[in-house]
Amino acid sequence: MIRSMTGYGEASAHEAGAHYFLEVRSLNGKYFKASIRLPEELEGLEPELEAELRRRLTRGSITLIGTCSDSSGAAAHRVNRPALEAYLKQLHGLPVLDRGGLSVDAGALLSLPGVLQPPDNGEERIEKTRPVFLKLLEQACAQVSKMRQREGGLLVADLMNHHALIVQALARVAARAPRVVEDYQRRLKARVESLLQDAKVRVEPVDLIREVAVYAEKSDIAEEVARLGGHLDQFKALLTTDDGRPMGRTLDFLTQEMLREANTMASKSGDAEISRDIVEIKGAIDRIKEQVQNVE
Repeated sequence: MIRSMTGYGEASAHEAGAHYFLEVRSLNGKYFKASIRLPEELEGLEPELEAELRRRLTRGSITLIGTCSDSSGAAAHRVNRPALEAYLKQLHGLPVLDRGGLSVDAGALLSLPGVLQPPDNGEERIEKTRPVFLKLLEQACAQVSKMRQREGGLLVADLMNHHALIVQALARVAARAPRVVEDYQRRLKARVESLLQDAKVRVEPVDLIREVAVYAEKSDIAEEVARLGGHLDQFKALLTTDDGRPMGRTLDFLTQEMLREANTMASKSGDAEISRDIVEIKGAIDRIKEQVQNVE
């Protein structure tokens, strides 16, 4: 099933007095590109989270934001008594304190470097957070995938409409193409006979045949019609396949080939009816190309 590259998912959890939150946003992108934003003390989890994102979302510009807030008593910072005592010892040695001219503020003391220590070291925090974030990532990515599939269904419906329009126009071109040479032969013969009538000169049939053959060779679009028809069949098969593989880049390449065949037909055919149909075909291919940029 075709999937779009646009999606959003989020998940949260409470574990041992801590609140964890993670969100994943997915936008269009030519390749897979991840941007991960975590608290400074949890940045060591970025490689693992990116690997999990890459495994679940193969293409697109992905943004992951994770936060962790601990309101339990375990989150309280510890007072580094040796550091605090060292500061106090230095302060009491100052003459201004000995004379009682300066008071010591407890809050200011606690803000001095090294006085307050985190409740645990970075490695312990990462080990505690890793399983929670990985679980939340799975839940958030499931939401993203669900949204991608839903939007992918809408994309398929739109692409199939454009596909049907091209098929109809190409059928008209294929039916009209054989008559183009016949019409050219009649017009050429009538024009030559009109020009030579007064001169009483008769044009040889072999000369007419030679001229018509040259025109037929230059304006023959049978190969292009066949190739474009084959591309359309493959395009439809890709839209209806359900093997889970990303199809966006394949569809983009196939659309370029479809446009190439349409351009060649436009340059080779001088017939007004065929030209109108080719303009319609090219317009539909352009719209397909725009929509394909949204496919994973």
